[in-house]
Order: sequence, then structure tokens, then C-alpha cells
Amino acid sequence: MRKLLFLSAATLLVMSAVSCKNNNKKQGGVPAYTVVEAPQVNLDEFPVDEDGYVVLFDGTSTKGWRGYGKTELPARWAIEDGALKFSGTGSGEGQTGEGGDIIFAHQFKNFTLEMEWKISKGGNSGIFYLAKEVTTKDENGKDRYEPIYISAPEYQVLDNANHPDALLGVDGNRQSASLYDMIPAKPQNQNPYGEWNKVKILVFKGTVVHFQNDEKVLEYHLWTQQWTDMLQASKFSQKDWPLAFELLNNCGGENHEGYIGLQDHGDDVWYRNIRIKVMD
Repeated sequence: MRKLLFLSAATLLVMSAVSCKNNNKKQGGVPAYTVVEAPQVNLDEFPVDEDGYVVLFDGTSTKGWRGYGKTELPARWAIEDGALKFSGTGSGEGQTGEGGDIIFAHQFKNFTLEMEWKISKGGNSGIFYLAKEVTTKDENGKDRYEPIYISAPEYQVLDNANHPDALLGVDGNRQSASLYDMIPAKPQNQNPYGEWNKVKILVFKGTVVHFQNDEKVLEYHLWTQQWTDMLQASKFSQKDWPLAFELLNNCGGENHEGYIGLQDHGDDVWYRNIRIKVMD
């Protein structure tokens, strides 16, 4: 499990709490929590390419990107040869300080997201979507951020051949392009570490489709009985992780919108050509 991030005074100045289901209540073992809303960037300030996609990262600027629970981009995320690179520490996932997960500071609901990624040997990362920034209280009553992955589905990014996570889970559901710990990507057509892989994630009114290297590898439907059953069979079950189960099932209300996020799992990873087409 990743380390939890504590809110800084500067962050608190720009963020305000809004309600989400069970906010400030305890029901069924779910701790009191708050969904935090921050100012969003204006998509009109970003270029639109010839295919009608808004360009979220063009290889020259990190405009619009910041750390999860932070106001700035962590120093370990930087531009290298036209890619947004995380420089790993080799000491595990969820590093604070100069590292940490990042988000694009605009919430999306229905969209097609595309990008490319490559990973270092034995590397691990992930792409989050429909993510929220969520805080709870620690034992001293201080606000702290819960990890991004308890509120967001994850498109797995992994060196399948050299990372042990590829052998864990069920039927390969922790390999690249899988819905992490729930649905395996099939066919598994990953290019090896050091080579670029293409991503497409379609989200429309609860239907989600993952593509890897131009092939459809899985489809599922959020906020359905199928979704609840998958959560119950995963590490995010109501019994084992009631807060994650609650957030993944219910957070966002009728809007069901959230952030795009990229994971610091402690390993070198590169992302490029990040673009999104917003649908009504």
C-alpha cells in the first residue's frame, strides 16, 4: 500500500471540500471522508488537433499537470525527449516529496483518452481515470489524502516479462492494459520494456473499453451489478477495503466525472502524445 500524503497549508488554501456520499459519516465500516475539489484548468487554453482531440501533453509543456493532492508537478516528473518521464527511486511505490502520482487538473465524464507509454525493465505504473481527490482524518484528526487508486479504475502499465505482478492476481488481470486486479487484457499484445505501447481508453455513460496497440482487449460496465461483483472479488472488496468499495461504487454522484492520473510506482516510466476527445 502506498504512503498517505498529508495536506499542506498551501494546498488547503486553494481547495474546498464538497459533499460525496457518506461524507462525514461512518456506515458499514466506511470512515468519514471528504471529496476535495480544486480549481480546474480551462480546456479552451489547450490545442485541438486535426482529429478533434484536446492535447493534454504535447511534449514541450507540463501545463495543466500537478501532483495528486498538490498544487505543483513533483520534481521527479519532467520532460525528456518529448515524453513526460517519471524518474524512479528504486525504493517502491507512492513516494512523497519529489515524487507521487500526478493528475491533469480537469475532470472528465465521457471521453476517449489516447497516449503512448514505455516502461523500464521490471517497471510498474498505471493510468487512472474518473479519479477523485479524497481525504480522511488520521488518528490525530489531521486531514490526509487517501491514495488515488481507491477512487479510480486503473489501466495497468507493467513490464509483463520481468515484474512479479504479472504472475499475481487472477488469470493475468494485473498485466498491462488490464483493469487492474479485475479483468485481464486479452489478447495480451504488449510490446516489451523499452518499447512504446499505444493506449486508448473509451468511457461513455458507464461503458469502458481498453485498447492496447490498436486492439480491443477488454470491456466492462461501471455502476452495474457486474461492476459491484468485480469489486467484491478484488482487493477493493467491501470486507477488505470498505472505503475503496464505497468510493468506486458511488463517488461522483450523478456526474460520475473525475481526473486522469499517472502513477508513481517507483520505476522509470515515460508517457507521450496524451490527448482526449470529450463526448457529450
